[in-house]
Amino acid sequence: MNSQRPVHVLHVVGAMDRAGVETWLMHVMRHINRDHFRMDFLVHTAKPCAYDDEVRALGGEIIPVRPLHRLWPWSFGRAFRRVLRKRGPYDVVHSHLHWPTGYILRMAYQEGVPVRIAHSHQDTLRLDAEADIAHRWLRRFLTGWIRRYRTAGLACSRQAAAALFGRSALEAPDVQVLPYGINFEPFHQEVDPASVRAELGIPPSALVIGHVGRITEQKNHRFLLQVFAEVARRNGNTWLLLVGEGELSSSIRSEVIRRGLGDRVVFTGSRPDVPRLMLGAMDWFLFPSLYEGLGLVLVEAQAAGLPCVISDIIPPEADVVKHLVRRLPLSESAGKWADAVLSPRPDRHSSRTLALPLVEGSAFDLHRCVHGLEMLYSCGSLSESACPREWRDRSDALVVPGR
Repeated sequence: MNSQRPVHVLHVVGAMDRAGVETWLMHVMRHINRDHFRMDFLVHTAKPCAYDDEVRALGGEIIPVRPLHRLWPWSFGRAFRRVLRKRGPYDVVHSHLHWPTGYILRMAYQEGVPVRIAHSHQDTLRLDAEADIAHRWLRRFLTGWIRRYRTAGLACSRQAAAALFGRSALEAPDVQVLPYGINFEPFHQEVDPASVRAELGIPPSALVIGHVGRITEQKNHRFLLQVFAEVARRNGNTWLLLVGEGELSSSIRSEVIRRGLGDRVVFTGSRPDVPRLMLGAMDWFLFPSLYEGLGLVLVEAQAAGLPCVISDIIPPEADVVKHLVRRLPLSESAGKWADAVLSPRPDRHSSRTLALPLVEGSAFDLHRCVHGLEMLYSCGSLSESACPREWRDRSDALVVPGR
């Protein structure tokens, strides 16, 4: 085997559609040294997804397998082992599936994969506390496997770390918070709001409330519509821009019609130009999620200089530009949330001018994130001191010897 072959990484995800984790992974893939790191994606769908073609163009593979079912995991297990044996050898298995990660890392260990990463992207503490006995038993079982078979644990926030690794997780030397790295270059572009709004059918003088996210229970679109209905009742020139799609899309569209708001709500579906829509169409960003690991789009909204009204359960690590973010409990009425959206807004130009450098200089710097992952994939640790001297001296030249 060639001793200079690239480090071979297998990411385990649901599907490579446009969503927070998947978009972050594409930021990483575009900027990692692809001469030295090869990234493949094992997905749980045979349906073509938004990022599949780009993954292949960047030298990776999309490997579909049947979805992992908690009652019948054996079919997935056989398929996963075949992937490791026939598509590998893999140096790294990086799982993004929360509790099923325990099963995945156990099999990776049994197949001799040296670096096995459990990555928590969600704060599920409240949901787990409300789960039934069977779910709690399964969670306890898989937690033990995650603890035993991981070589590293990553999380996007302290709350996400506690959800997957336990409340004292960050005391463990192999668990760390790794902030998402974001490419902020699109937020430097000059955008003509009039043309963007014309494209969407929104009047140039309208007050536009925006939301970006999959239309799922987690994102709390029904409450979002309650808030918008109250804002629209008070201000007849208000529009709602919903970017994303999901399993609740049809029911949320029906709710919009039922409330008589169909002429003032725009559904864009999944879009590749979220920064352009934030810069050119939105005046406010509304984010009333029921739970989040971090809320990556909230960081992007701040980069665009948008004032943000968000639920207070969202991890505080996402608050980068403090004066742009207002937190409210979900127990507050839609009227109270509407009050916040209708409060005076900071000047958009000055907000963007001040906010973008703050966000770019924050922990969400893409190059810092990619550097950390390169260390982890190559050395098994995010710590500089744990890596060989050749990595510390010249990280852009490191490859791992073949096994």
